[in-house]
Amino acid sequence: MLASMIGVFDSGFGGLTVLAALLKRLPVYDYLYLGDSARAPYGPRSLEVVHSFTREAVEFLFDAGCPLVVLACNTASAQALRTLQQRHMPAHRPDRRVLGVVRPSAEALAGLPPGAIPGVTAPALTKGTVAVLGTKGTVASGSYALELAKLAPGLRLIQQACPLWVPLVEAGELSGPGTEYFLRKDLDPLFAAPDPPSRVLLGCTHYPLLLPVIRPMVPPAVEIIAQGGLVADRLADWLLRHPEMERRLWRNGTRHYATTDDPEWFARQGQAILSTPIAVERVRLKSWP
Repeated sequence: MLASMIGVFDSGFGGLTVLAALLKRLPVYDYLYLGDSARAPYGPRSLEVVHSFTREAVEFLFDAGCPLVVLACNTASAQALRTLQQRHMPAHRPDRRVLGVVRPSAEALAGLPPGAIPGVTAPALTKGTVAVLGTKGTVASGSYALELAKLAPGLRLIQQACPLWVPLVEAGELSGPGTEYFLRKDLDPLFAAPDPPSRVLLGCTHYPLLLPVIRPMVPPAVEIIAQGGLVADRLADWLLRHPEMERRLWRNGTRHYATTDDPEWFARQGQAILSTPIAVERVRLKSWP
């Protein structure tokens, strides 16, 4: 019998920031993390390519024994999740579930706690400006605008594409004058406008690794939302509301890591984020017709 793990997928190692929060919030479960670093970043790629890559990754995690997969990648969540949930899985994997990060992140932007129903169990923000920093693919998808229009239609949303931030993180350029230049190039316009945002979402799981540089560039009163903790809280709530899936998950506290790139390089990145040595397996993703 295959192990029954929670799968966590990202285009690279940035999603380990989400996994770290999951391990802290829900440590008893077994996890398998997959980073498609050989093909990162996903942000500049076409919708068709992102969907194909995401489907291959999700199928790998399903085959490895994950009945539940969390897409810890905003680009994949924004561009591929809906099609996977509505078309692919009902036909091929009706007993599996895939969750993304866009909806819970939009709930956090709207000021809603986990499990809240807007206007019923909790009020959403009714006015003001919020911002999403994301990849080109995430911003172009319009997913955050669609979700916020449903959750808190009175909010004004600014979306800022930050195309160089993921390459900076993947290259290990987390500080220094060059990194500060590119961050300021994307951040300064947000706060030069007459109605700047009071809440900013780091809409890519790589971006929290830049937070020590981002925070001094943002006015102190502005709330910066990283996705790790909020995804962990909302997954905990989701499992309470879906006991049929929760009962399927093993509770041995095991962690497994896989990458499509150099496992030693990935292990070094992972150790820096998770504060513990990790063993990483190199895998090859199969195409899905």
